[in-house]
Order: sequence, then structure tokens, then C-alpha cells
Amino acid sequence: MKWDYEFDVVVIGSGNGALTSAICSHDGGAKTLVIEKSTQFGGTSATSGGGVWIPNNRYAKAENVDDSDQDARDYINSVSPEGKIKDELVETYLSEGPKMIDYLHDNTQVKYRNLQHYPDYFPDNPGGKAGNRSMEPEPIKGTELGDDLKKLREQHPQTAFTMGPINMNFTQVEGQLLLGALPGWKSLFAKLFTKYILDIPMRLRWGWKDRRLTMGNAGVARLILSLKDRNVDLWTETAMTDLINENGAVIGIKATKNNVEINIKANKGVILASGGFEKDQGLRDQYLPKPTNIEWSAANTYNTGDALKAALKLGADTHQMDTGWWSTVMKVPGQDKGWLSMVDKSMPGNFTVNKNGERFSNESQNYVSFVNDMFDKYAEGNPCAPCYMVFDSKFRKNRPCGPLLQSSMQPDSAVPREWWTPSFLSKGETLEELAEVAGIDVNGLLATQAKVNSYAATGKDLDLHRGDSVYDRYYGDPSVTPNPCLAPLQTGPFYCMVLYPGEMGTAGGLVIDTNARVLNKEGKSIPGLYACGNCSTALLPTYPGPGSTLGPAMTFGYLAAKDITGSNF
Repeated sequence: MKWDYEFDVVVIGSGNGALTSAICSHDGGAKTLVIEKSTQFGGTSATSGGGVWIPNNRYAKAENVDDSDQDARDYINSVSPEGKIKDELVETYLSEGPKMIDYLHDNTQVKYRNLQHYPDYFPDNPGGKAGNRSMEPEPIKGTELGDDLKKLREQHPQTAFTMGPINMNFTQVEGQLLLGALPGWKSLFAKLFTKYILDIPMRLRWGWKDRRLTMGNAGVARLILSLKDRNVDLWTETAMTDLINENGAVIGIKATKNNVEINIKANKGVILASGGFEKDQGLRDQYLPKPTNIEWSAANTYNTGDALKAALKLGADTHQMDTGWWSTVMKVPGQDKGWLSMVDKSMPGNFTVNKNGERFSNESQNYVSFVNDMFDKYAEGNPCAPCYMVFDSKFRKNRPCGPLLQSSMQPDSAVPREWWTPSFLSKGETLEELAEVAGIDVNGLLATQAKVNSYAATGKDLDLHRGDSVYDRYYGDPSVTPNPCLAPLQTGPFYCMVLYPGEMGTAGGLVIDTNARVLNKEGKSIPGLYACGNCSTALLPTYPGPGSTLGPAMTFGYLAAKDITGSNF
């Protein structure tokens, strides 16, 4: 074998899991390389909310919260599918996750802040909490990256304020106010926008980029800066095409770098962290529940299952291949990615129906569970995929809905003409007219309106219990009573936004052990091969809290580095 490059550890991908493993591999004494096949680093992590769900982390402990490993264990067990998650993986996560955060906090530029009021997604379950288990990255100035700022993948439009060329960032805490148009949002928006628009040096140098990085961008930027501090190599436009093995042990990779085929030796190990397979329609058709369409995905365009395909050739085992990090999405005309719909349908003043005009799931519950309901009911014959979010002129005036800003900021006359299509956005002066335009059964829609309006008056959703949970109410409006998640739909014109069953990423993948080693179908590790993140099988498939993907990705990236280097940090 002719080797063009030689390293101790080669990391495939550049999201949170990949970058954490690279930092820790370097700190363990290994000469480390990170490769990213696109022109921008950060993967899905950079476009996400950046949250990291790790119970009993240092930031929560600093606020003396009421939590314990036993509470976290009880909670995870109560929400996890029985028999699917190995107890030793959960135990490892609970013990090693906080240590990983401690290590990054003490030794790198990676810093988080506690999310005191962001609840677990099933807070009423045994061990569930109303906050203090998730963290979000401390904001950071993008200019600290220097020229590498242009290589940072942009936030998903759903996690920033975008209008025309304007791209203004906000934190998760700020987003709760802004995306829900809750009391205080106008003064917060004015403060952020004034600072953004008057940053003349940034406008002159970087156009409409925001100097202040938040959410996923802040998390990835802090990891990248920590790698730069260590002079670790990070190559963009370098794609792994295959794993190189010798007598069953992985010793390197084949890749293309700037369209040139190369062989890279990995003396100690290869860490797969290149995301899921959501952008490969063939794999979607093979594994994911129906209906499934690559066009509905909100994920990174480059997540085509490279790690999965290469590892399967070596006999790697897989698990939970039919699972995903689901969210309803809007298919905005002219945009390649699906637009995540996580907050808007949770707010009071709307309801979501199937083709028959009937509600089928609690709109204010967490987004993964809502889409799971879509798939389950669709399989039973319920025409709920796609589904239809219906709202009236009062909601339209006061609240944003996906890319559609509230009419006080974006009146109907300013909505792009191409948006007015039954596959995205419809309008009718009456509900009957809306039903005809959108293709919804009118009698079912009118019956649902009557029910929801009565539930809004009493505060009790007798059908789907919307607003009963602490999580439901997190994205509700406390000024709306008696139920912050329910308000009547009364005043025309009426509107409809079409929602599709999409995802942020797939959640099934390679089976790993407690050291993040990839296992074959006999349960034995494949020497030299490790995995973390969405190319490995989900540790927390029901998504128990905000950041349930990044937490395990970073923890098992850290554990992979420890095992490879023999370190005990």
C-alpha cells in the first residue's frame, strides 16, 4: 500500500462529536487529522440549536439543582423502548458525559451555559425534570475564527432571524421569546437588531453575517478554535471513499482530496463521525418508515451515509435503522432543505389536521414524538402525511410561522408570490374557502374548529391533552388563559401551512460498545474502527430532552479518543 499521508488518528466528519474526539485524541498524544468532504465544517451540529443534554453536568450543579444519577437513570429507562438500549451504554453515558464536559471546560475554549427552564421532553415521567439538564453554547464572536469564518456552515434559517439578506443570530433562550412572539419579544428584537445593523465593520468585511455566533454555530466555532489552538489538521473538500483494512483491522482510509485520490494511514484508529444517511433516497426507502422523501429533510446536504456504507463492507452490525430525529418541516418554494417547524405549531391560535380535517396528535408535544405519531397513524390509514397547520388572522398578525413573519412585519402583500401554493401556504376568507384551496375536507375542518374553540374556552383539550405537560407549556404563551397552548380560531382570513414528516438526521446506525468501538454481527469489535454521532445507533432514540443527539455524540467521541490513546483524562 502506498500511503500519501500518515497520522495516528483520522476523524471522518466535523460536527460536535468529530471535533470533540479530535481534541481529545490530540491531547492523548496522537497526531490527529479531521477531514470534511464539503467546503464548510460543522455538519448538522453547526445548523442545530447547539443544545447538549447531559444530566448532572457542571453548569447545573453550579446552580445546586435537584437532580441525581438515579433520577436520570429512571427517566431514561421510562422513555426508552424496552430492550433496545443496553444498560451499560446508558450507565457509561451518565458517568462519562459530565466528565467530558468538565474536560472541555477546563482545557479548551468550549463553554456552555445551563438552560434552567428548558424542560425534559417527557417531564412528567419518573425522574423527569422541568429544566437544568440541557446546556447551550456561550455565544462567541465569529471574527475570532478569522478567515475560517467563511468555512463555518451557516445556521439553519429556523434557528436565526432571516429576512432577505439579513441573518441575525439568537440564543435558545432568546429564541423562545422571538419565535413565539411572547411578551418582551419586541424590545429584545430591537436590542439585537440595533446591535447587528450598526456593526459597520462587520457589514464592510463580511456582508450580512452576524458577528455574534450562537446555538450550533457557537458550539462548533468553540471546538474549531480549540483545534486551532492545538494546530490540529482539519481538511475540507476531503471525502472518505472507503476504509482500508488488513486482516480485518482498519489501518487507514481511501479518500479524495480536491478531486485527487489519496490513501491516509491511521496508525491507531479511524473515528467515523460523518452523520447519518438522510440524504440518500435509496437508504431512506430501505430503512425509514413511509412516507419518506429526501426533499423533506432539513439535514446537512452531505449526509449520504458514507460511514455506514464503508463499515457495512467490513461486517459491521447496525441497529434502529428505522429511527430518526424527526420534525415536521415546511417545503419552502425555492429552498433545497426542509424548514423545521418546531415552535410555531406549539403556539396558541392554531391546530393541525389531516386531509379529513381531523386532529391526530398533540401539536404542542415535542417534535420527535409528533412525527412518530404521524408515521404510526399513517401506517394505520390515517391521511396525516402531509398534515395541515391551520390558523386565523389573529395568529397571523402576532406570530411568525416558519419563514412567514407575523403580518405586522410581513403583510400578505409582501409574501413572495411563489409561496402561495397548496403545497406550502394557502389562504381563504372563510374556513370553507380555505378548505377548498388547501384540499381539506370542509366538514371535518369546521367540526375541528368548533372543538378547539370550546377547548380553548375551558382550557382542557379532551381529545389530545394539549397544554397538560410542562413541556407543552414551554412554547406556550403565558398571557393566554386558561391554557397557554390553546386559543380560538375565529377571525378570517384563515391560513394553512403544509407540514411534512421530515428530520434533522437519521438516528439508526452502527452498533458500538462503551468505548465507541464498532462491533460486528458477532458482537466483537472491529480493530481500529470507532464511531459516534448519527452514524452510530442512537443511545436516546426517543429524544428525552433538548440536545439528546449532541450529548451522546460528544461523550462517545471523547471515549473513543480515550480508548485509542490509552489516556485517562
